[in-house]
Amino acid sequence: MGVAWPLAARAQQGEHMRRIGVLTWLASNDPVEQTRVLAFTQALAQLGWTDGRNVRIDLRWGAGDPERIRRYAAELVALAPDVILAVTSSATGPLLQVTRAVPIVFVQVGEPVGAGFVETLARPGGNATGFMLFEYSIGAKWLELLKEIAPGVKQVGYAQSLSIAAGPGLFGAMQALAPSLGVEVRPINVRDAGDIERAIIALARPANGGLIVSGTEAVYRDLIIRLAAQYRLPAVYSGRDFVIGGGLMSFDPDRVDQYRRAAAYVDRILKGEKPADLPVQASTKYELVINLKTAKALGIDVPPSLLARANEVIE
Repeated sequence: MGVAWPLAARAQQGEHMRRIGVLTWLASNDPVEQTRVLAFTQALAQLGWTDGRNVRIDLRWGAGDPERIRRYAAELVALAPDVILAVTSSATGPLLQVTRAVPIVFVQVGEPVGAGFVETLARPGGNATGFMLFEYSIGAKWLELLKEIAPGVKQVGYAQSLSIAAGPGLFGAMQALAPSLGVEVRPINVRDAGDIERAIIALARPANGGLIVSGTEAVYRDLIIRLAAQYRLPAVYSGRDFVIGGGLMSFDPDRVDQYRRAAAYVDRILKGEKPADLPVQASTKYELVINLKTAKALGIDVPPSLLARANEVIE
């Protein structure tokens, strides 16, 4: 039985249409994630894969809803794509529960081995590979930077999502350094907006509190920034987008770069390579971003030595 294709598609019958799924944890109206996904599609186009010409891109936005993510994971796999881009562990895990056959390229994943996504970094072994967000040691770096910009900090809360395998390792790196800096670090297990609000209010009470936020809480980005400002809490974020939005300081890999590099892995898979043979890659570009306007509002004088190391200063 013949298929009634649209005229435009009929004109392109000479090229085989491939299919790429994209599953992201964030919402469709998130401008930061829109920019990253655009970088991915632009990098694909530079490699010869143009949406609507020789590839179809099916995009699903999870909006921070685990149930929606699970539903979209099943929906994308049912479309029988050639490969899926999974954004964060929160999207990668549900996809791997649905399929161990469809190739998956992940980005923004903290601990792919610990999460069971791959066997080893060098030889992933299954149907998934991709790009690690950071090493555990970055946890100590965040704590060090927080103490440098706000020396009076004594109590530090680390906001972590329970679904992220890297959380305990990052927290462990902070705990190892904390005594030498004269601070106490405690985890804040983030399940919803209420958890965040209660934790920030508690941290602000002694007037010597500080906050560290990993990028997995991006779905609550605006809320966290607003509360940190309201309760005058110095905070270090994993994500430049937090600082652009009014947060104090971030130290983080260049996440847009991960999406561009992911496009190259998708290209290799579309050309016949297997995820099992493509090593998981670590981030290579890191950025220190400081918001001077926020520092001034918090009564913080940013040390010149810190400003000199910054990749970007927002005034």
